Amino acid sequence: MVGFTSYHGPSSNFPPKNQWKSLEEIFNINKAEMGQTGNTSEDIGRIWNAVKECAKLGVDERVIFCIIMQESTGNVGVRTTINADGHGTAGLMQCDGSPGFPGKHGLSQANITSMVRAGTNHFKANMKEHGNTDTADCIYKALRSYNSGSCSSNNLSDGRGATPAYVSDIANRLCARRPY
Repeated sequence: MVGFTSYHGPSSNFPPKNQWKSLEEIFNINKAEMGQTGNTSEDIGRIWNAVKECAKLGVDERVIFCIIMQESTGNVGVRTTINADGHGTAGLMQCDGSPGFPGKHGLSQANITSMVRAGTNHFKANMKEHGNTDTADCIYKALRSYNSGSCSSNNLSDGRGATPAYVSDIANRLCARRPY
């Protein structure tokens, strides 16, 4: 599907998990976009492997992959950015403490998995702040915290200086929608 729907308010206004598509469907509609970043086909395959491996940490594989697409477009060589606290946020999931390989492609499985593991562990900590359950409610609130450092449960579009549409954008990606 093409085009995002705008979601806002509490998590109950966002798509329930039974509307989320499979990892395979979400991944496949994003392969071309990942390929346009300079990634090799091996990099793209290694992202798949890393997502499957890191999901064993207790985070839905679809959520991990959608964070990757939202944060870096799946570019294994994405640049490191600086967050509001002045810390570098690096890697596929652009999180504090993640290794990064700016401008590099053709990375090893270990390098790609290390970036995804760092982001998944960071997101898992956000899930623990919101009940640590595998529910859409917990996941959406954790996404808000992942992006902005805090969460207003009644308005997941309150980015508090971060990207207001972050949770909405990932909800769309989970439903296999693309922004264009």
